[in-house]
This record gives sequence, C-alpha cells and structure tokens, in this order.
Amino acid sequence: MSGGGTRRTAVLIVGTALAGVLVAGCGEQAKADAGVGEDVVTTSYRSTGELPERLAGDGTTVVVGAESAATVVRLYEDMRCPVCEDFEEDGGGGALRGMTLSGEVRTEYTLASFLDDRLGGKGSERAANALRAALERGRFIEYHDVLFAHQPEEVVDGYTDDFLLRMASEVAGLRDKEFDAAVRGMKYRDFVTASERAYEADKVPGTPSVAVDGRLLDTRLWDGLFDAATLPMVIRTGGLVAAARSTS
Repeated sequence: MSGGGTRRTAVLIVGTALAGVLVAGCGEQAKADAGVGEDVVTTSYRSTGELPERLAGDGTTVVVGAESAATVVRLYEDMRCPVCEDFEEDGGGGALRGMTLSGEVRTEYTLASFLDDRLGGKGSERAANALRAALERGRFIEYHDVLFAHQPEEVVDGYTDDFLLRMASEVAGLRDKEFDAAVRGMKYRDFVTASERAYEADKVPGTPSVAVDGRLLDTRLWDGLFDAATLPMVIRTGGLVAAARSTS
C-alpha cells in the first residue's frame, strides 16, 4: 500500500474507533470522563535535553516527560529491532517526541532484549545497559535517539562496547570514566534482565508496541503509528478508548 493509502486508511479507522467510543461510551458522559473539553495545564519543553527523565519505582520503566501529562504512552522497543528504527526515524517517532515536548504526553519505555536469543550475540542487552547508564546522567532520550539514528543491521551484533562508547561521544556531557566503566562492565545487567521480563509479562506481540494509558492499541491502528501525520490522532483516540473502557 502506498503511503497516502496507508494514511487514508489509518484516518478512517481512527475516526471510526473514536465515533465508537463516543457512542458506545455513554455519549456526553464518556466525553467528560475522558477529559474532552477540559482545560489541562501542561508543562512544555524546548528540546529533548530539557525533558525530565527518571526510573520508575518498578525498576524497569524509563519515564520521560512531564508528570502533569494527561496521557501516558508506553513504548516497547528492542534496540536491535529494525521496525523500531523505522518507527523512530521514518515513522511517528518524531511526532510522539513532539507530543512529549509539548507536555501532552509522557512517554514510558520498556526495553526488551529478546532479539539476542533469536539472532545470537548480546547487542540488545549491551545497548539497554548503556541506555540505563545514560539515564543516570539525564541523557537517556538523547542517547536513545543517537543509537537509533546509527542502528547496526539487525543480523549483525553491532552494539559492541566500542560502538556504544563512540555513539555516546555524540551526546554532550555523557561520557566519563564512570559511564565508560558501566558500559564495559555491564553494570546494569539486573535492569536489563528485569526489563526483558517486564516486556514478557505484559504479553505484547512484538516491538515496537504501544500502550496508551495502560491499554495496548488495537492492532487496526498500528499503521497509523508509522505516519507522523496520523500518530497524534491514534494516540489521542487510544486515550479516549482507555478512558471510556475504564468507566464502562
């Protein structure tokens, strides 16, 4: 299907899903419960470097963006996954980042590493460990973006220590002796293992997968995630669906 056809299909499906929420979800009450029409105070940021980052209490979720955000998007990614790279570099990743910067959305990351078992090697685990080390310096999202921008071929175990450190040099203020040691010594191995277990426990179908306000998106909406023009509509629809279901 052409890009234009995919966009039209996604818009049609999103519109149908949204109409279903507002009708089946008890009309005006569903709108009120979902927050439609409410004035929401948001915190916005000028650049990814300003985005707040932290590790959630579960020890595996990396939280990026404003605590006041009305919508929470959970993104499941394996750093070796080429479809994740498609999403981040050519799909809706930039639009999702824009929503996070505006304060509309808070993005939460679960880092999987199952591709190491499928393909051999330890690249996914090493990349996840390095990202956890970057989080300690408030540079998770900047480093995440650099790694996807230079992602090695999936079949090549390209996330070596040397590669990860070379990419870290592209992020101002990230590299020092402690960071380098954390990368080379797999300091956050327990985090990597726990994150993969969290991914498996959530029973998502693969990477990338997206949940909005705790609910995985309907598979019919997935194509809309790979188009910057339709992703915001998909995310907003997913939030309305989650709100309507929670009050039904």
